Amino acid sequence: MCQLILAVHTGIHDAAAAVLVDYDIQAAVQLERLTRFKGDGRNYPNLCIEELLDMVGATRRDVDVLALTRSDFPVKYFHHFRGYRWLREHYRTYVQGKKTRFIPREMRRAKTPRDTDFFDAVSFARDSGFREDTVVCFYNHHKAHALPTLFYTDWDDALLVTSDGGGDSVNHSHRRFANGQIEEIYGGDEWLTRDPPIDSLGQAYAAATRALGFRDNRHEGKLTGLSAMGEPVFAERIGQHFRVDESGRIFSDFRNNAAIFKLLAEIGKEGLREDVAASIQKVLEDMMLLSVSRLLERYPARHLGVAGGVFANVRLNRALAEQLDLDEIFVFPPMGDEGLPVGGSLVYLLQRDGIAHWLKQRRRLKDVYLGRDYTDAADPTLSGIRGIRRLAGDPIEGTAKLLAAGEIGAIYTGRMEYGPRALGARSILANPSRRETHDLLNTRLDRTEFMPFAPVIAADKADEVFDVNSVNAYASRFMTITCNVRPSWRDRIAAVVHVDGSARPQTIVRESNPLYFDILVAFERATGIPVLVNTSFNVHEEPIVNTPRECAQALLDRRIDFVVTQQAIYEANET
Repeated sequence: MCQLILAVHTGIHDAAAAVLVDYDIQAAVQLERLTRFKGDGRNYPNLCIEELLDMVGATRRDVDVLALTRSDFPVKYFHHFRGYRWLREHYRTYVQGKKTRFIPREMRRAKTPRDTDFFDAVSFARDSGFREDTVVCFYNHHKAHALPTLFYTDWDDALLVTSDGGGDSVNHSHRRFANGQIEEIYGGDEWLTRDPPIDSLGQAYAAATRALGFRDNRHEGKLTGLSAMGEPVFAERIGQHFRVDESGRIFSDFRNNAAIFKLLAEIGKEGLREDVAASIQKVLEDMMLLSVSRLLERYPARHLGVAGGVFANVRLNRALAEQLDLDEIFVFPPMGDEGLPVGGSLVYLLQRDGIAHWLKQRRRLKDVYLGRDYTDAADPTLSGIRGIRRLAGDPIEGTAKLLAAGEIGAIYTGRMEYGPRALGARSILANPSRRETHDLLNTRLDRTEFMPFAPVIAADKADEVFDVNSVNAYASRFMTITCNVRPSWRDRIAAVVHVDGSARPQTIVRESNPLYFDILVAFERATGIPVLVNTSFNVHEEPIVNTPRECAQALLDRRIDFVVTQQAIYEANET
């Protein structure tokens, strides 16, 4: 009998939820897309839950399984406080107003890896509106990052590596898939009752981000772009604090995370920001390459699956793909904590069904269009707003013509993307042949992007323009890796080429998004260029647009020149 699984991630950033019916993802959404607060993790994602259940025509009473991250929960569901601790917790709750407790911290205090020893999950679920017999389970943070990198492949062997700023008391995890079994090498539940190690490359990168005046946990991509413009003059100074042992495990000599931030703050004051960015990027690549290469020596595999916030770094992913002897690399598209709900569902299903059945259900991802479908509402909304007019003619050919003439457009079609990348459902499109397009987009969108905007190209033409090959092609479907742009094309598509000759392409096939694909083909017919600029349909510090109203507002604000839907092109009136 199939089960309706609701998986939730709540944390300090990137809260999200997903609904699956057994192994089939029905819908998934990040809280930020609903609250319009970038990276939102301020509250338990009830908005996500209601949105998703409404999308699939269900209620909380229909949920068979509730899968949760170990995070902050109301103090009333913790039942292990006794004596002085009971008095202290009441003081913290009712006097200081600290009404939640962090499950991993309580595990360490209670010295137990079992949530049920101190947390009343049944009462929490009941009070949240779920059935008495709804199965409630907590899933391991890094295992939830790791399992999608295997499940959404057809590999017969793999090394699975995760890395981020921390979760369930570790910052990295290593797993091997071979002979039909998944072997945990490092970073599993055995760490739940231990103090977290201070070894996070993600924290170091975040510290560099903050040191350069950007917001950590949000603007790390800016450093990735900047890194190609500088020299790694501080890499040795940073890198001397990290080491990799023979088993591939990463260590540092920092006493705590504050010490990491202190060092990078000092370096940030001393050097050019480009050099600081180049330095932390080199440390990240060097440490991770050494770690993974040593793991592959001990646990040989032809495939590498990676996830966790560190692997949002597309230059790192390129280094792994090109410098290791691999047949294929795959980065789970929602690689950050927003992707945990899907992984958490897979953790539950593996426990429920066993590895043999779980492996038989594997499939490659075709797309991550998992948000609400506003197709039926988009055109009536846009047509009904004063100040917006509908253009006559074929939307595909018309869009290609406008883009060829240098206008900035947006595509609004189908279901919104799940994860950090806009992949043609909520994307801004532009002509890549003009280098000034990069600066124009930055101005129009109030951005300060140092990485060039990404190109999109048909999958069957990708290797003509980019160094897309069998190793990185799957990752390129979801814009999670950079690669070389072939020299003969660099001047022709200057807006999407970085100073180091690289780009971060998205490759597409028509079946996944016909409107997107057909516009690309029509643009090539008009210009001879098989590439378009694709960047997220949002302005600086805002999430990607979700509703038709948000789409219309961008048009009214002149962030873009036009919007194309499945039915028509829309533009703002001049008056």
